[in-house]
Amino acid sequence: MELQQMRYVVAVAETSNFTRAAEQCLVVQSALSHQIARLERELGAKLFDRTSRRVRLTPAGEAFLPAARQALDAAERARAEVAAAAGEIRGRLAIGAIPTVAAVDLPAALKEFHLRHRQVRISLRSGASEDLIEGVRQGALDAAFLGLPLGVRPKGVRGRELARGDLVALVAPDHPLADEPCVDLRQLSDEPFVDFPLGTAARAQSDEAFAAAGVRREVAFEVTTVDFIARLVRQGLGIGMLPAAFVAELPDLPVLQLRDAPARMEHLIWSRFPPSPVAAAFLSALGISATESAGPPESAAVVPDE
Repeated sequence: MELQQMRYVVAVAETSNFTRAAEQCLVVQSALSHQIARLERELGAKLFDRTSRRVRLTPAGEAFLPAARQALDAAERARAEVAAAAGEIRGRLAIGAIPTVAAVDLPAALKEFHLRHRQVRISLRSGASEDLIEGVRQGALDAAFLGLPLGVRPKGVRGRELARGDLVALVAPDHPLADEPCVDLRQLSDEPFVDFPLGTAARAQSDEAFAAAGVRREVAFEVTTVDFIARLVRQGLGIGMLPAAFVAELPDLPVLQLRDAPARMEHLIWSRFPPSPVAAAFLSALGISATESAGPPESAAVVPDE
C-alpha cells in the first residue's frame, strides 16, 4: 500500500469525482483510477460505488478513509519535523475560525505568516465553535479561534482567552429604534430575531442573556453565516445580535447598545498533544507558547468531550 494511493482515495472522497480528483493530484484520470483499482484489489474490497452520475464511498471506503488521512498526516508531519531540524518551517497549517472573530486580524496574521514561511500551505475553515473544537481534538485543525459564553471553556485542548466583549443589536435603517443609542432586552422582546442555530455557542450567548432578563423572544430566522444575518436584518425581517467588536464590518446597519447585553469570550485553542513545527511557529507568531494552557477556573462550565 502506497501513500500516493491513499492520497488519491482521499482526493476522490473529498471531490466525489474522479476527474476533479485527478486534477487536484496533478495526474491523468486513467492513472488515478488504475492506482485506486490496484489498491482495491490489494485490500479485497471496493472503496467507491461509481455510477455515471456520482461517486460515493462504500462502507469499506468509509472505514479506510480516516486511516488513510492519518497516514498522510503522519508522513507530512515526519517531513516537517526533518525540515524543522534543518531550520526550515514547511508543511500544512490548518486554521479554524468563527465568522465573527475580532480579537485578532486573522487575514493580516495569515498573510504575515505566509510571507515569513513561504513553504507552508495554509488553509482556513469557518464554522461554529463546537465544530472547530472537535476539529482540533481530532487533529483536522492545528488551531481555532472560538467565541463562547462567559465561563465556558473547551475541554480536551490547550488554549488562551483572547478577549471579552458584549453583543449589540443590529436593526434595519428604517427600524423605529434605529436612532435609539441604548435599549434593554425587554424593549426588543416583541421583535422577531435573526440568529445562529439553536444549540450553537453563538446562539447560547444571546439565549442566556434573555433568560437572565426574564424575557422571551422569537428567533424567526436561524442561519449559519454573518452575511445572511446582515442581509435579513437589512430587509427588516428581524433583529440581529453580534459582537460589538465585529459590527464595524457592517457600517450600513444601525447599532443599538444594550444595557443588559449578552457577553462572550474569544479563545484561541490548539491540540493538547505536541504541535507540529508549523503549528508551533504560528502560535509563536501570535506571541503564544504551544505548551501553555490557561486552565478553566474551578467554577467554570466546560464544553463536553462528547
